[in-house]
Amino acid sequence: MKNDNVKNRYRVNGQIRAREVRVVSDDGAEVMPTRQALDLARQEGVDLVEISPNAQPPVCRLIDYSKFLYQQKKRQKEMRQKQVKVEVKEIRFGPQTDDHDYNFKLKHAKEFLSEGNKVRAYVFFRGRSILFKEQGEVLLLRFANDLEEYAKVEQMPKLEGKKMFLFLAPKKVSVVKQSQQKRDRLAAEKAAKEQAKIKAAEEAKKNGMLANAKGADALQKLADNIEE
Repeated sequence: MKNDNVKNRYRVNGQIRAREVRVVSDDGAEVMPTRQALDLARQEGVDLVEISPNAQPPVCRLIDYSKFLYQQKKRQKEMRQKQVKVEVKEIRFGPQTDDHDYNFKLKHAKEFLSEGNKVRAYVFFRGRSILFKEQGEVLLLRFANDLEEYAKVEQMPKLEGKKMFLFLAPKKVSVVKQSQQKRDRLAAEKAAKEQAKIKAAEEAKKNGMLANAKGADALQKLADNIEE
């Protein structure tokens, strides 16, 4: 079905209705009667493909139609692969969430945002807990503040029925940049530690050999004294 859509999107050869067309190539563009463009296509053993029908006059290319369709399908596939599917992850709080539960959910939110997902955090007010809606708002604002390096606020805390929602979107560029900086720093620290270990081992080996040499000299002197 998708392939048919690509194929039916373009007019080719005799399907082109305009009296004249603009033929584009690597050498430039030239306006000519459609019949002349078709003759030129036949001479070169290719097809006349209309790529911009709404232009005045319509724009065409001289190219093998099968090759042209392959290029279009490949381009569409690459575009689909580049599109990132953004999911909305939900995180639920109570109006009196303790610090342990809060930090646990904060950690998950950081993971969701680092993966490029949006976060919808909300406080659910059960029964008379709606009286603590200000407390829920403070909690969500704290949550947004703690995620400042990872997310931007799309919607401030807003009460809808028994739920107060906060919407966060990932700061993709900054998060990736910080992660890369962190990786570079850790790699540099690891390399420095390895160098220090190697240097310490060499010093120990050197000191050990020196001690052995001094010991050998002392024994030799002692033996010489005994012989004398």
